[in-house]
Amino acid sequence: MTVESDWDDWLLRAVEDADPDGLAIWYLGCNGFIVKSSGDTTVFIDPYLGIGDPPRTVRMVPVPFEPGDVQEADAVLGTHEHTDHVHGPSQAPILASTGADYYTTDSGHEVIHDEAWLENWSVTDDQLHEIEEGDTLEIGDITIHVEPANDPDADHPVSFVFEHEAGTFFHGGDARPGDFETVGERYDIDLGVLAFGAVGMIDDPDTGEPQRTQWYSDENMIIEAANELQLDTLLPSHWDMWKGMTTEPTVLHNHANSFDHPESLEIAEIGDRVDL
Repeated sequence: MTVESDWDDWLLRAVEDADPDGLAIWYLGCNGFIVKSSGDTTVFIDPYLGIGDPPRTVRMVPVPFEPGDVQEADAVLGTHEHTDHVHGPSQAPILASTGADYYTTDSGHEVIHDEAWLENWSVTDDQLHEIEEGDTLEIGDITIHVEPANDPDADHPVSFVFEHEAGTFFHGGDARPGDFETVGERYDIDLGVLAFGAVGMIDDPDTGEPQRTQWYSDENMIIEAANELQLDTLLPSHWDMWKGMTTEPTVLHNHANSFDHPESLEIAEIGDRVDL
């Protein structure tokens, strides 16, 4: 389900008007990001504009824009098949209005099929691309490497490493520690995004009864993952999104203090821009 954005289109127009020296990265809340390069390449990662499935999952941050208002995009990436990462009402209109290419794994393509993106929106088959670990994408002046991700709740999750002359940016999807040591050894990552959240009581989808649920790394796990990746800077995401899962990201300063990584924390709120 999507709703009208009470932010109008100012964020999208700010992205379009931006002329970054290297990479500019905007946080969309949840685990969504827009990356724009000095070469005028624009990539969306996991943009989700739905409100969840109340009362089980309730969105706690604004919807930052409406997908039909997107005018510039070269590619949209989906890290895994969950609704807040691959979502037709949020992403198919972006593909339809911009002609952008869409990249996700086989499990993400199952969502595309189930939601009938080709039939319900003006999306063409040649825009849709299946990816797996080890793939490399060349999108404008950005090279994107598809890497593993340890997300026990997903069928086929991946992570992404963005390489640009300005630096290296990592997006881990909803992954927890594990599978990241080789990624940390292979790349010198300047800024890395990892999902962070509280353990909460969430209604079981079958019984409707609240049960103790963990979907994202807690304070200790996210720092463990940051050390596996050898991150220079950690940007925690997803902590703002679901009622019962929200938390306070500044506590991570205490958890990171005695470790080599991350060397610094970047705390971003929805709509914030970070430059690399």
